[in-house]
Amino acid sequence: METNSSEDYHKKRQHRKQHKPISQGDRGRDTISKALSQISKSPSTRQIERVELPKRFAQPSFTIYNGRTNPKEHVSHFNLKMTIYTKNEALMCKVFPFSLGSMAMRWFDGLHERSIDSYEELTRAFNARFVTCNRVPRTLDSLLMLSMREGETLKTYSDMYWELYNELDGDFEDVMVCTFKNGLPVEFNLWESLTRRPVRTMKQLMDRIDEHKRVEDDRAKIKGKAKGFHDQKDSLFNKTRRNWPKANFCN
Repeated sequence: METNSSEDYHKKRQHRKQHKPISQGDRGRDTISKALSQISKSPSTRQIERVELPKRFAQPSFTIYNGRTNPKEHVSHFNLKMTIYTKNEALMCKVFPFSLGSMAMRWFDGLHERSIDSYEELTRAFNARFVTCNRVPRTLDSLLMLSMREGETLKTYSDMYWELYNELDGDFEDVMVCTFKNGLPVEFNLWESLTRRPVRTMKQLMDRIDEHKRVEDDRAKIKGKAKGFHDQKDSLFNKTRRNWPKANFCN
């Protein structure tokens, strides 16, 4: 009987150990363990992971990719920063994630384990994922069709023109210099100036535009002061008029 009681006691104790409630500490350690396990599942192959950083390697400061801009431009900027290491594909693969923001890092962490075996493959996958963020190049026609609208200032029009020009793929500086005035009203002072004294270079064009923008700003300030003076004068007149004695037409 004693033997059976002893066996029953050990069985019950073993059963309690197996079904012991998990404490908060155990849950925390389990969560950390799973997180570390996930981190260790790199999308890069073991061959890339085994490569060590060069001695005296100083990581450049990157423009962090936010997931909303052109991915090809980001790769170009990254390559430029890593110019002296471009032949070391493994290093390029290991450093590239440090140029990614939170959205792009979620994409990187979601890549299949050991699926990336070259920098070319990594950037191809990166471009494919964020392809919808690619900037659609503007055509020269969109620039030539631009014209100043009624009531629009020279500053607003020229800013829009420069913005379109910067989005063109190709070198159209000569076209820019020759055609900027086509979008200006013929009665505009800058149109007359460019007709009488044509510019030959982009710098000359920008200087001429800035010159007329300053004149435009000065005129706007003078008009603003004149309006303020007349408003003040009208206000004073109306105030004085209210104090005039009322005429008595009954006598």
